[in-house]
Amino acid sequence: MLCWRFGSAALFCLVPLVAQDTPITRAFDHFYNLEYDQALAEFETAQKQDPQAIGPYDHIAQTLLYREMYRDGALETELVSGNNPFLRREKMNPTPEVQKEFSDAINSAISLADARLQKNPNDTSALYGRGVAYGLRANYNFLVRKAWRDALHDATEARKDCNRVTEIDPTNVDARLIQGVHDYVVGSLPWSWRMLGFLVGFHGDKQRGLQTIEEVCHNGKLNKVDAEVLLCALYRREGQPRKTLPLLDDLQKRFPRNHLVLFEQAQMYSQLGDKTKAIGALQKVMDMKKANLPGYASVSWEQIYFQLGNIQFWYNDLDPALDNLRKVTASHSEVDLNTGVLAWMRMGQIYDMEHRRNEAIDAYKHAIAFAPDAEAAKESKGYISTPYRRENKS
Repeated sequence: MLCWRFGSAALFCLVPLVAQDTPITRAFDHFYNLEYDQALAEFETAQKQDPQAIGPYDHIAQTLLYREMYRDGALETELVSGNNPFLRREKMNPTPEVQKEFSDAINSAISLADARLQKNPNDTSALYGRGVAYGLRANYNFLVRKAWRDALHDATEARKDCNRVTEIDPTNVDARLIQGVHDYVVGSLPWSWRMLGFLVGFHGDKQRGLQTIEEVCHNGKLNKVDAEVLLCALYRREGQPRKTLPLLDDLQKRFPRNHLVLFEQAQMYSQLGDKTKAIGALQKVMDMKKANLPGYASVSWEQIYFQLGNIQFWYNDLDPALDNLRKVTASHSEVDLNTGVLAWMRMGQIYDMEHRRNEAIDAYKHAIAFAPDAEAAKESKGYISTPYRRENKS
C-alpha cells in the first residue's frame, strides 16, 4: 500500500486485492473496515504460510503504519478536516518494537524482490512488490520521521519500479496507480523541489495524475477499490465534492463497518449545501453506535460531536454547534490532538461571531496549548490579535 501525503496532497493508497477467500482477502476486509489488529493477524498468517512471498511483508508494514495513524486520528483528519496529517502525543509515538517490525517487514520485501530480480530482471511481480515497499517507506519517512527528501526519493523509486512493470506488460493497469500518484504529487510541488537530482525526468502533471488514477478506478482489477479511496481524497482537495459521492456510496456498501466513510459523506454533503443529508449521514453513525453495531460501538461520542458541531458551525447554527464542541473539549476522555485543537478553535470562532471576545481569546489560547504545532493552533494565534470573521473562510 502506498499512503503518502506530501505537503497539501492527501492520503494515497495502494493495496493489491485477490479474489480467493484467503488470509489475505480476509485481512483486507478487516483493513478497509479499520480493524487493524485483526488484519495484522491475518497478514502474519499469510506470511508464515509462504515466507518467500513479497506481498505479505508489504501488507504487514502498511497495517502497522495505518494502525498508528488511525490511533492518532490521522486518517479521520485526512478524510474529514484536512488538518495536520499525523499529530501525535508523545506517548502515542510508534514504539521501538513497532518501528523495528515495520522496518523488518520493508527490508524483507525489498530483499526478496532484489533476489528474484537478480535471476529475472523482468519479474513484474517482484518489481511491483519492491515498488510498494518503497512507497510504504516513503509514507513512513514523511509521516513519522518527517524526512521529506527521503520520502520523495523513495516515492520516486516506487515510480521507477512501476514504470518498468508497465513497460514489460502494458496491459497492467493496476501498476499505473503509483504512476498516477507520483505525477499528481510531483506536479503539486514547488519548482525548486522538482529540481532535485533524483527527480530528473519526472516533471509531474496533476491533471495527468488524476486521469491515470481514474483509469485504474474504471479499468483496474487489483487496485480498483484503492483508486476509489484515493480519488475521494483528491476530488475533495481539488474542490470537486460532487464527484466523491458515488465513490463513497460504493465504499460504504463494500465496507459497512468503516465509519470514516459516513463522516466523509457528511462533509461532502455539507460542502454541497445539503444540510439535511449531511446531518443524516452523522445520524446513521449515531444510530449504529447506539445499536452497538460492529465498527460503530467503538466510535467515541467526541468524534461524533465534533463532526456535528463543525457542520453546524458552517451553517450558522451557532448555539447547537457550541454545545457539541463544548462536549468535545470538556470530555474526560483523551481526544486526539487534531480533533481537540480544531474544537477549541471553532469555539473561539463562534464566540467571536457572537461578540464574546474574552471567551474567544480564552478558547484560542486553549487551542494553542492543546497542540502547539497544529495549523489550527497557528491560525488561532492570529485570531487573538484579529477577531475571526466569517469572510475569513477558515
